[in-house]
Amino acid sequence: MSSHNLDVYMPILILMGVGVALVFGAIIFGKLIRPHNPTRLKEQAYECGEDPVGVAWSNFNVRFYVVSLIFIIFDVEGALMFPVASVFKKFNEIGRGGLLLCTLSLFVIILISGVVYCWKKGDLDWVKSFHLDLNKDSESKKVEA
Repeated sequence: MSSHNLDVYMPILILMGVGVALVFGAIIFGKLIRPHNPTRLKEQAYECGEDPVGVAWSNFNVRFYVVSLIFIIFDVEGALMFPVASVFKKFNEIGRGGLLLCTLSLFVIILISGVVYCWKKGDLDWVKSFHLDLNKDSESKKVEA
C-alpha cells in the first residue's frame, strides 16, 4: 500500500481529532469556570415555574404512544416513495418503468392495507367508542312485550 492512499485520509483524521479536542476542551473549560453551589431549590424539578405537586410517576394512556408510533411508521414509509419517484423517469427510459410502477403500487397497497387494519382495529381513535346496536335493543324490547 503506497503512502499516497493514506495521504487522502489525513485531513479527515485531523478534522476528527480537532472536533473531539474541541468538545472535550469545551467541557473541561466549562467545568473549570462555572460556579458550583447546589441548593435544595436548584436541585428541585422545574415545572413551568410551579412547585411540583405529587409524584412524578403517573399513568398515561397508551393510546397516545400507539398513535404516534403508527404515524412515524407510515410517515417514514411514505417518505421512502420520494427516491423511487425521482428515478422513475430514468427507469422508464431504459424500459423498466413498468416494473418500478408495479413495485411502487404493491408498496402503496401494503401501506394502505396497514392503515385500514389500524383503522378497523380502532388504534387511530383517540377515545375508544362503544357502538350500541340499536336494532338488537328494539328487538329485545319487542320480545319482552
